[in-house]
Amino acid sequence: MAAYGRPELQLLLLTLVCLCGFGSVVGLKVAGGPAEPPNVPVLGAADAAVQDAPAAVAAAGASPPRRATGWKLSEEEACREDLTRLCPKHTWTNNLAVLECLQDRREETELGPDCNHLLWNYKLNLTTDPKFESVAMEVCKSTITEIKECNEEERGRGYLVSCLVDHRGNISDYQCNQYITKMTSIIFSDYRLICGFMVKCKEDINNLHCGSINVGHKDVHSQGEVIACLEKAMVREAEQQDQGHPIKEVCQRAILRVAELSSDDFHLDRHLYFSCRDDRERFCQNVQASEGKVYKCLFNHKFEEAMSEKCRDALTTRQKLISQDYRVSYSLAKACKLDLRKHRCSLDTNLPRAREARLSYLLLCLEAAVHRGRPVSGECQGEMLDYRRMLMEDFSLSPEIVLHCRTEIEAHCSGLHRKGRTLHCLMKIGRGDHSTAVDSVCQSALKTLIQSADPGADYRIDRALNEACESVIQTACKHIRTGDPMILSCLMEHLYTDKMVEDCEHRLLELQYFISRDWKLDPILYKKCQGDAARLCHTHSWNETSELMPPGAVFSCLYRHAYRTEEQGRRLSRECKVEVQRILHQRALDVKLDPELQKRCMTDLGKWCSEKTDTGQELECLQDHLEDLVSACRDVVGNLTELESEDIQIDALLIRACEPIIQTHCHDVADNQIDTGDLLECLVQNKHQKEMNDKCLVGVTHFQLIQMKDFRFSYKFKMSCKEDVLRLCPNIKKKVDVVICLSTTVRNDTLQDAREQRVSLKCRKQLRVEELEMSEDIRLDPELYEPCRSDISRFCPNMNFGNAQMIECLKDQKKQLSQRCHQRIFRLQEGEMNDPELDYQLMRVCKQMIKRFCTEADARNVLQCLKQNKNSELMDPKCKQMITKRQITQNTDFRLNPVLRKACRADIPKFCQSLLNKASEDTELEGQVIACLKLKYADQRLSTDCEDQIRVILQESALDYRLDPQLQMHCSDEISKLCVEEAAAQEQTGQVEECLKVNLLKIKQDVCKKEVLNMLKESKADIFVDPVLHTACALDLKHHCAAITPGRGRQMSCLMEALQDKRVRLQPECKKRLQDRIDMWSYAAKVAPAEGFSDLAVQVMTSPSKNYILLMIALSLCILFMVGLLCGRITKRVTRELKDR
Repeated sequence: MAAYGRPELQLLLLTLVCLCGFGSVVGLKVAGGPAEPPNVPVLGAADAAVQDAPAAVAAAGASPPRRATGWKLSEEEACREDLTRLCPKHTWTNNLAVLECLQDRREETELGPDCNHLLWNYKLNLTTDPKFESVAMEVCKSTITEIKECNEEERGRGYLVSCLVDHRGNISDYQCNQYITKMTSIIFSDYRLICGFMVKCKEDINNLHCGSINVGHKDVHSQGEVIACLEKAMVREAEQQDQGHPIKEVCQRAILRVAELSSDDFHLDRHLYFSCRDDRERFCQNVQASEGKVYKCLFNHKFEEAMSEKCRDALTTRQKLISQDYRVSYSLAKACKLDLRKHRCSLDTNLPRAREARLSYLLLCLEAAVHRGRPVSGECQGEMLDYRRMLMEDFSLSPEIVLHCRTEIEAHCSGLHRKGRTLHCLMKIGRGDHSTAVDSVCQSALKTLIQSADPGADYRIDRALNEACESVIQTACKHIRTGDPMILSCLMEHLYTDKMVEDCEHRLLELQYFISRDWKLDPILYKKCQGDAARLCHTHSWNETSELMPPGAVFSCLYRHAYRTEEQGRRLSRECKVEVQRILHQRALDVKLDPELQKRCMTDLGKWCSEKTDTGQELECLQDHLEDLVSACRDVVGNLTELESEDIQIDALLIRACEPIIQTHCHDVADNQIDTGDLLECLVQNKHQKEMNDKCLVGVTHFQLIQMKDFRFSYKFKMSCKEDVLRLCPNIKKKVDVVICLSTTVRNDTLQDAREQRVSLKCRKQLRVEELEMSEDIRLDPELYEPCRSDISRFCPNMNFGNAQMIECLKDQKKQLSQRCHQRIFRLQEGEMNDPELDYQLMRVCKQMIKRFCTEADARNVLQCLKQNKNSELMDPKCKQMITKRQITQNTDFRLNPVLRKACRADIPKFCQSLLNKASEDTELEGQVIACLKLKYADQRLSTDCEDQIRVILQESALDYRLDPQLQMHCSDEISKLCVEEAAAQEQTGQVEECLKVNLLKIKQDVCKKEVLNMLKESKADIFVDPVLHTACALDLKHHCAAITPGRGRQMSCLMEALQDKRVRLQPECKKRLQDRIDMWSYAAKVAPAEGFSDLAVQVMTSPSKNYILLMIALSLCILFMVGLLCGRITKRVTRELKDR
């Protein structure tokens, strides 16, 4: 033995081991004779091994060796030709190297029958003599002592070496490890040489026609195909429900055990080795064969175009075995061994589908530990990442998917096998993007697979998503570390933006659909909120892999607590609330990302929103049809809308559309971590800024319209007025009704001078905000919008709703509106005149003028203030025009002029009761009451307050004929014929009225003539009512009548006296205008004589010849008195004479 040296001795020792007792090979026939061990004297263990090997070969019919102790396979005639053809010359001196070379030949290369037979007998004799166990005992002496299981094995039956093979991963001794490893390659070349395998699987091999157990029936070196056949049958059995010949449990364990034992060196999986030998050279040439590295390398290149189909199939089979038993992966089992023990990832009896060895169970258990922040080694996490990616990449590795989703795959996903595309196709059907719904069992299988793969933790696990979104990640998410869970959130934030590509959008939504149904699949949410979930949602006893919790239940619980106030009880921690808000923002992008919403609203989505397929339209559609939804769906949509009202950032699409306006006008409130409706209020207030775009405007207005359906949808209004609503407006739900109820209460308390307002101060403030918002868009006031729908389509079809433009259009067309709409517009105007802040157009157009002129004015007196400053040189023309429009409106009915109504509350019933009796509650009097009061003003019969207000109206209408509705109504034809140029003037300065006065004789219509005569009559009472005359005589008034108090015709009388006084020289223009007025009054007196004594008295008192007339009247009375006295004396004398008779 010494002559061969220590290396040669060790090499020979490696070839002499028994992996099985005699019972495993008894009855095998070799070359027509028994495979008897040689009958030679036993020297030492090593000497016996050296001498027995050639003797055994000789018994098989080979030529005898030249030297007993130096027998070589290469010297045998039977294999010399094959050896020369297939094996390098440097291997010929080593029997084991020759054996490996011939075993690992290429598939298409055939060995001679004699060489096949020789090799078989050589291997068989190495495995049939129990005395060779002593070799293992000597080489692995220290190892056997260390491994308790092997030390206790019965000696002499070959079980010791079998145990060493089972535990070879724990063998630290180098010589023993090499000894066992090398011998394993010999054993795995033929299933019959593996300890106990033939006994356990004999029946299954025959039933499945996987090969023969008879020696010589087929190429003994291809017997690895038998194991491959059994493996495929086992995989097939898991994927199919109906199996004609199910593999026995004992054989299944043996198959998995063989796969496990071959997990470190791909040479040991003979079928895979032969199938992938070329691919190994192509893809993994420099990868070492130990520790399963070649397997992993080939797995990574499985879907490369250059990968052969045969190798791909063999790799898939092995991956399927790994999915059934993680220990079939050497690297995974080794890397995660300690972690599995540390985190007690043992069998869960609550899960009938789970087995301790299942890859999915291992991944779920360790992922739960990672999510909880418990330590899992980096090596183990790296292995988990590889196998999670493997599961997502090839659906066929999950037998539940193959079994339960076969119909869907064949119908919709055929031809999409590679790179995870089949799985995404199933996910697409699962989320409802296809007309055919996925089966519930298939849906459950998909959910289980995604839970196991956990792509939410690292987007790279999902290869289809990774490839589709690579460009988006490189541009939009490059600031985030590769593999960070926030990559998915970043992608969701850029969904439906210019940076997003269509393929990425689809893959992302398909994955998010399943992530949204299990909060554990979002690792950041789970990490930040697991404490809150245990505290608030009672998940203490919930097992991480349990399916007892319905989809989305935990997250629903979390977001219900996210927006609670301190008064309402327990709240989420700040970091958890941030994550809940993030998820809510993402879910707002697609209704299918909210499991509760989709589940409860499936019927309503189909009924009302089947055509709403664009981004965000489905939720908007459900909100639009809120009253029509079934109860369960209405509750979910209502709760979500209520949350949005508090935190409008949940509506990510709206926030994205409104980014410019937020940055310009609302950045302060947008930066607040806790939003309490401030951002939405800011957006509403700035709806019509130049930065506002159409998308944002439509979105904000839509939300305002939704808010009208329920006062709870307006967070600030709800929080400010909740107690007031419960106390004063119970059982009222619609916001518009609540606003009307509370507004009516406030108005009544104000009018009745109540000691204490029933509506709280904070509610009154918020009520004002709501009223102002409603005034901006007619659709926000259903009480107005519904009666006016037809009128809108008839008279204002192209007008925008916002900015109060539609309301303004209806006001302009008021005379042509339907009765119901007209009544509503009148009520609206009445409210606006009482409270000008509700007049959106007035407040918008005159915003700057209000700041300039009316900063100290009360809100209810803003219009009055603007009217007083209307003719200022600093007044904005647009605002002046708007003020004029409001004045025209006010003069149509005294009820639209609250100042006049209050000042003349006693005069109106006294002088104009007949008009009031004819009046309708909701229609204008077209200026009749004001016209009545004007006449009484001329008669100087009004109260002081009322007279002041009528004077103002007269002065204003004298400058602009449009402010006199009676004149405009009765004289429209005359104005269009006689005063065209004056009426067309942009600035009205009383020229139209002057034109009508001048052309009085040409006016044919009596009603118009009467109106002009009334104007003349009114001007006699006050020169300010006649702007043309007042302008012409302004200097004369200053010089000659400065001491005369205005009103009651006093200044007019002063000018008339000055006209008659030859000592006074008036301005020529004034003199001419006065003479014209005298002529007009004379004509008026003829055409329209006094209607009564009072009218006559007024005419006399206002006449320029008042003194002369009064003198004549007094003289007449004196003459009459004298005549009366004279006649009395005569009659008295005649009466006395008659008595005397």
